[in-house]
Amino acid sequence: MTPVILSGPPAGTPHMPLVCDSPHSGTHYPDDFGHAVELAALRRSEDTHVEALWSGVPRVGGSLIAATFPRSYIDPNRLESDVDVAMLDGPWPHGANPSSRCIEQGNGLVWRLTPEFLPIYARRLSVGEVERRIHHYWRPYRQVVDDQLRRVADRFGGWWHLNLHSMPSNAYERLGLKARRVADVVLGDLDGSTCAPEFLDVVASAFKLRGYVVSVNDPYKGQDLIRSSGQPANNRHSLQIELNRALYMDEKTRERNVHFDTLKRDIDHVLRDVAAFVQACLVH
Repeated sequence: MTPVILSGPPAGTPHMPLVCDSPHSGTHYPDDFGHAVELAALRRSEDTHVEALWSGVPRVGGSLIAATFPRSYIDPNRLESDVDVAMLDGPWPHGANPSSRCIEQGNGLVWRLTPEFLPIYARRLSVGEVERRIHHYWRPYRQVVDDQLRRVADRFGGWWHLNLHSMPSNAYERLGLKARRVADVVLGDLDGSTCAPEFLDVVASAFKLRGYVVSVNDPYKGQDLIRSSGQPANNRHSLQIELNRALYMDEKTRERNVHFDTLKRDIDHVLRDVAAFVQACLVH
């Protein structure tokens, strides 16, 4: 299976510089994963169905990028250097700069632990297999995102990028924070550094108009894809969107619940509002 799927506007739909990507919704587990933990535990890290919720992106003139592989295999929203060398059976011949999240939570480029802190492997990984995951999965995904952003920047002089995710309904507990109700939608711009406030405001307002509770940078601020893509001073805007999984699926079975279609319909309306905002920015 191809590691990444790119969907562009259908024939006759005007293109616009809206690029959306879902790096964590992949459900195809490669045969060489070699995990020791049960699959159900791994699946709890998936942003299952996010690419389907946002499938209306091409119809408003944007491009939608989705990974087919799971983030627990290799995470396209982490730096290539975010490697825990203690997981490996030999010296890592490339630059390694593991993040605190990689070391403390086991969620670096290649995950060591599930969200419930269960060890994923009963072995050390070979240097070669990690290199293959980078070459065959991480780089192709990042290349497609980079290519789409460059393409729209060359044509339109900038981009508006939405990095799409979902979050567990017990997000605060999962993060080791004081338990409280998580919002329906969490928008992250790394504390105002990755997009113009007007872009964040239009997305927040679009969700609020449909009755959703929205928070900003709480408890998620964003990770590497928006950090590397967001340059608002250069008209390159990148925003992370987290959706509460309880809104649209059974978090144990990963099956869509009865509210899935309603949320998707509301997201289609949000996309139309976002597209109108982007179009207005192009005119001015």
